[in-house]
Amino acid sequence: MNKKNKKSRSLVVYTLVVIVLFVALFIINQFSKNKDSENQTTAEAPSTISQPVMGNEDAKVSIVEFGDYKCPSCKAWGEQVLPQLKKDYIDSGKAKFSYTNVLFHGEESKLGALAGEAILKSNPDDFWSFHKALFNAQPAANHDDLWITEEKLLEVAKVSVPTLDLEQFRLNFKSSENQESVDLDQKLVQQFNIQQTPTIMINNIVISNPLDYDAIKVAIEQESK
Repeated sequence: MNKKNKKSRSLVVYTLVVIVLFVALFIINQFSKNKDSENQTTAEAPSTISQPVMGNEDAKVSIVEFGDYKCPSCKAWGEQVLPQLKKDYIDSGKAKFSYTNVLFHGEESKLGALAGEAILKSNPDDFWSFHKALFNAQPAANHDDLWITEEKLLEVAKVSVPTLDLEQFRLNFKSSENQESVDLDQKLVQQFNIQQTPTIMINNIVISNPLDYDAIKVAIEQESK
């Protein structure tokens, strides 16, 4: 490799590192603005009927994430917060966790939501595997570029759901029933006036900073009494 190619390659790597650091700092800055804000409460907790639920469906505490597969902050939350929540509260049966689709990024968000709902219908036991795999597929840099396509969704589904019936998945994906499920999520988004992703609710408590695990823990303990 000549010196010119080496210099060009180093510049590309440096640029990618800068972009990733910028995105990470942006996420931290956005949520640090809410760090000292008080949690809000709503008249009721979001319904989890017809939604994907992880854990004991009869648990006293309901944790709901309003998220978007195109959202880097949602990916960060799933990597940094959800595993600890699962270990501390969901696996023990103290709380259940549910995911509600938000379509803040337009057509790609909608495609991701439709794919998740299609998996939920055909392979409900594999929904969370697909959910995690789709977030993993989100690019670390340039996440606003087009990446959620029907071809990409099929690729992720085939890898994350070993028993997937591709024809059934395609039928579910295009069905009016599937669209109705996504529409139901949008009614919840409107009902609870969701303005950012992720928005985390513990029963009827809206956590001001979703990356603040201690605040989430306090709310769960409060609602467990």
